Amino acid sequence: MSLPNPSKGWRSSSSRLLALYSALFVTWSGILMGVMYYEVSDYLDNLAKHSLMQRQHLFSRFEGPQLVDALNVSMSFDIPGLDAYGLFDDQRRPLHGPLQSIPAGLPMDGKIHMLRDCAASNDPTLPADSCDAVATQTEDGRWLVLVRDNGSLTAVTRIILHALFWGVTLTILPGVAGWHLLRRRPLRRIRDIQASAEAIVAGDLTHRLPLSNRRDELDMLAAIVNAMLERIEHLMNEVKGVCDNIAHDLRTPLTRLRAQLYRMQQQAGEGSEIAGQLDSVLGEADTLMARFRGLLRISELEDRQRRSGFVQLDPLPLLQELHDFYLPLAEEGELRFRLEAPTSLPSINGDRALLFEAVANLLSNSIKFTPAGGEVILRGVDEAGSTRIEVLDSGPGIPESERVAVFQRFYRAEGSSQQSGFGLGLSIVAAIVSLHGFTLDVGSRPNGGARLVLKCRQSPMATT
Repeated sequence: MSLPNPSKGWRSSSSRLLALYSALFVTWSGILMGVMYYEVSDYLDNLAKHSLMQRQHLFSRFEGPQLVDALNVSMSFDIPGLDAYGLFDDQRRPLHGPLQSIPAGLPMDGKIHMLRDCAASNDPTLPADSCDAVATQTEDGRWLVLVRDNGSLTAVTRIILHALFWGVTLTILPGVAGWHLLRRRPLRRIRDIQASAEAIVAGDLTHRLPLSNRRDELDMLAAIVNAMLERIEHLMNEVKGVCDNIAHDLRTPLTRLRAQLYRMQQQAGEGSEIAGQLDSVLGEADTLMARFRGLLRISELEDRQRRSGFVQLDPLPLLQELHDFYLPLAEEGELRFRLEAPTSLPSINGDRALLFEAVANLLSNSIKFTPAGGEVILRGVDEAGSTRIEVLDSGPGIPESERVAVFQRFYRAEGSSQQSGFGLGLSIVAAIVSLHGFTLDVGSRPNGGARLVLKCRQSPMATT
């Protein structure tokens, strides 16, 4: 069983919280930037209109040649292309100033108006784009037109906009970098916890979740889980010890009992009723002793110290030996039994005798439950550099609802009561597979029958 990987993508809580904070920060910065842009633009626009209105009031005090002189003095201080004026007669013909025509669409009402196209001229000293303009009539009947380019306001607001943009950008970049760095440490610790948890799930209750010196929330949770594991390991050892002691202690008196029954059978007359009854009792005693041997065998396999004797072995001779060993049994049951394997397979790190026993149990079950005329296949496959061993048959198969329960001790599937055995064979297989760190999948063939797949890719905890 493998645990889900919580460290991929943005699924971790720290990543989500940091991403949410970053999104809120960017949203708030955008709102702040928009408000500041609007306020500054509005302030500068009002300031420009107020300045233009002051010029209008100033020039309205002059008449005749004094007005022309005042306009000439003002123009000497004006910025070319920013401010301009034009003096027109009562027929709106140009009299003085750079403006030679009244801008189109300008109402002659003495109020400030914004115009899209200010002056229809190629003169670089005149405003070329949008502008604020006002037309007022002097006391002598002439018309004075004053214009101020809005381009300067746009430039100022553009500078403000750029400053805000770069300010937010230079804030977001360190924020994203900090988000990436801050999420790495918790995820690294989660990976360490996950590796230990996978070892515990695989059956090694001696593993504990790692603790750091920070004593943060993860350490508090890991300490709680470790305390639970301590208690669970203690209880499991007690139960296992009681079961093993019972099986071990009863084996000796059962052996003595069987010996006494055997002597009584030999002393009874051959063919007598007592001899038949003793023969039945001897069979039951043999069944009990076989079950106790199976329990002790599973207990032996669950001892992880057996891994110290693992070696690198070639699985191909092992498969050939299994095929040769079970071929006569298959022929006796009128079954087709064949071996399918390439010329070479990746090596396996394990105990050869235990692997032989595990695959032999699978083959024995397939041959036992496959009806006459069927087939059993032993297959070796090179799966991306690791060996996969498959046992396929054309029997009734294993129902999906029972594919987990068949590995439990003493479990017997429905419809198997007519077959010999007492439900420990697949439990022994499961113990051997767990000891090696392999995985065993139970499925079905497309055309019916069981398909058992032993994947010999070892998990990291199986090599420690």
